[in-house]
Amino acid sequence: MSELTKNVQPLQDFNWDEFENGTVANVSKEELDKAYDETLNKVSEHQVVDGKVISVDKKEVVVNIGYKSDGIIPASEFRYNPDLKAGDVVEVYVENAEDKKGQLILSHKKARLSKSWDRVNAALDNEEVVQGFIKCRTKGGMIVDVFGIEAFLPGSQIDVHPIRDYDQFVGKTMEFKIVKINQEFRNVVVSHKALIEAELEAQKKEIIGRLEKGQILEGTVKNITSYGVFVDLGGVDGLIHITDLSWGRVDDPHKVVELDQKINVVILDFDDEKKRIALGLKQLTPHPWEALDADLKVGDHVKGKVVVIADYGAFVEVQPGVEGLIHVSEMSWSQHLRSAQEFLNVGDEVEAVILTLDRDERKMSLGIKQLREDPWEAIEVKYPVGSKHTAKVRNFTNFGVFVELEEGVDGLIHISDLSWTKKVKHPSEFTQVGAEIDVIVLDIDKENRRLSLGHKQLEDNPWDVFEEKYTVGSVHEGKITELLEKGAVVALEDGVEGFATPKHLVKEDGTSAAAGETLPFKVIEFNKDSKRIILSHSRTFEDAQREEKKAAAPKKARVAKKDEAPKIENVAASTSLGDLDVLAELKAKMEKGE
Repeated sequence: MSELTKNVQPLQDFNWDEFENGTVANVSKEELDKAYDETLNKVSEHQVVDGKVISVDKKEVVVNIGYKSDGIIPASEFRYNPDLKAGDVVEVYVENAEDKKGQLILSHKKARLSKSWDRVNAALDNEEVVQGFIKCRTKGGMIVDVFGIEAFLPGSQIDVHPIRDYDQFVGKTMEFKIVKINQEFRNVVVSHKALIEAELEAQKKEIIGRLEKGQILEGTVKNITSYGVFVDLGGVDGLIHITDLSWGRVDDPHKVVELDQKINVVILDFDDEKKRIALGLKQLTPHPWEALDADLKVGDHVKGKVVVIADYGAFVEVQPGVEGLIHVSEMSWSQHLRSAQEFLNVGDEVEAVILTLDRDERKMSLGIKQLREDPWEAIEVKYPVGSKHTAKVRNFTNFGVFVELEEGVDGLIHISDLSWTKKVKHPSEFTQVGAEIDVIVLDIDKENRRLSLGHKQLEDNPWDVFEEKYTVGSVHEGKITELLEKGAVVALEDGVEGFATPKHLVKEDGTSAAAGETLPFKVIEFNKDSKRIILSHSRTFEDAQREEKKAAAPKKARVAKKDEAPKIENVAASTSLGDLDVLAELKAKMEKGE
C-alpha cells in the first residue's frame, strides 16, 4: 500500500446490495469518486517525478508513476542506458496528465534535461564517471548524449591508440569523464581516453620496470611515420627509428612493416622518466658485413644499385646493408670538379672497382673510371707534339684558356698563343666557354697531366711577311682604334696593330689626332720578336720639312759673304773624324724620335 492511500479506511456499514443496484445509503457518487481519487497520486503537469519501469521493448518503455494510467516513453530516449529493465526507477517529466485518448504523456529526455546542467557541472567537479550515448560523427570527433546534453568527444580522446575508423563507435554507449565545460556557451567536452590513461600509466610503470636492454618482445605495429614505426608492447609504446628497421637503406617504412602487424623487436634503450623506449628490428638478424664474401678484395669488380646521391659522390648498395662510396673524383678521369648527379642517378645499376675495403670499420670505396683506360697512359701516342685537334673551351683565366680534348685530357692555350696579330687582353674577347676551338699540341707535361696548346700556330707566322712590308721609314694608312694615356692603338692592313706615342700623334696644324681618324703613319720601329710596330704621324710631314730645309742649305751657303767662307772651312777643317761619327749617330737617333 502506498504512502498516499494507507490512511483511507473502508466504510464499516457499506451496503453492497444497494451498491449493486446503483444506490448507496447515505453515500453520494461524488463521495465515492473522491474516495477513489484519494487512492491515486496527485499528478501535476510539467513536473518531474520518479516512475517505475513496467516493461521494455525495442519501441517503447512503459512507466508507472502511481497514476490511474501508465505512461509510454519512446525507447530511443533510453539509448544511453542499454541495460534498462523492468523494475528500474527512472525520472520522468509529465507533459500531459491525460490527452484526448486519456493517455498519460511522459518524457524521460525532458526530465534529464531539467537537471542535466547541474549534473554535468557536479560530474566535472567530482571527477565523476558518466555514461553517454554516441549519437553521430562530426568534424574532428563525435557527438555524445550525456544527461540529455549533446557533448563533444574529440577524436584524440576516444582511445589511447589512434583511431582510423570513427564509424565503429556510432550507436555505442560508453563511459566518459567530463574534462571541460564552457559555461557561457554551455559546451561540454568529454573524454573516454582519460578513464583508461590512469590504468595504462600503472601498466607502463610495471612494463618498463621489467624491461632490459637486448630483451626481445612481441609487439603490434600501431602507427607508421616518415621517421619510424611505433609498436604497442602491451600497454606501452616503443619507437623503431627508420635506421633500425633494416640493415639496408629505407626510404619508406611502409615497405618494411604494415599496420596491426605482429613483429618481434629488440629493446635498444629506454628512459624510465620519459617513458621512451627505443626498439630495433634489424638487430634481430646478423649484420650483412659479417656475411660479406671473405674472398672479396681490392681490385675486384662488384655490381650494385645507387641508393643515395650527394654532390661529393654516390653510395652504391652492393648487397642489403653493405654500401660503398664512389667519390666524384673516381667517376671520371677529368680533373674538373663536378657534381655526382652529372654521372649517376638514384636507382642506377652500376659496376665498379673496389679501391679500398675495411671490414673492421665496415667501409668500402669504389671507382667507375677505373673501368676505362687512363687516357694519360698513352698520351704521347694519341696527342703527340705538333698534332692538330678540336677542343672544347672549359673556362678562362687572365693568362689563357683551359680546354678539354676529351674527358680527362685538359690543356692550356696561353693568351699569347691565341693570335699572331691581335693583342688579346682577356680570352673572353677571343672565344667563349662551351665553344669549340682548333688547337695544336706544343708541349706535353705527363706528370702534371697538362698539355700546352696553341691556336695561332695553326697558321703561318704573318710577321715574316710583315717584316718585309712594314720596314722602317715606310708609310701606311692606319686608323686610330683606341686612345690610351701612353698613346694610341692604330689598326693597319692585314689585321696588324701598331702603336704611336702622344708626340707622334700631333698633326701638321698642331692638334692631336682623335680616335676613329684615319691618317698616314710612318714606321719608325719594327720588332719581329716582340711583335711590335712603332708608328708616327708627325714624322710623315716633319721629315719632309727637314728634307726641304736640307735641300735649301747649300743655296744659302753660295750667297754668303766672301769673308765668311774661310771661317766655315776652318770649322770643318778643325772637326775630327770621330766628331763627325758622333754627330751622324745623334742625327740618326733624332730622326727615329728617340
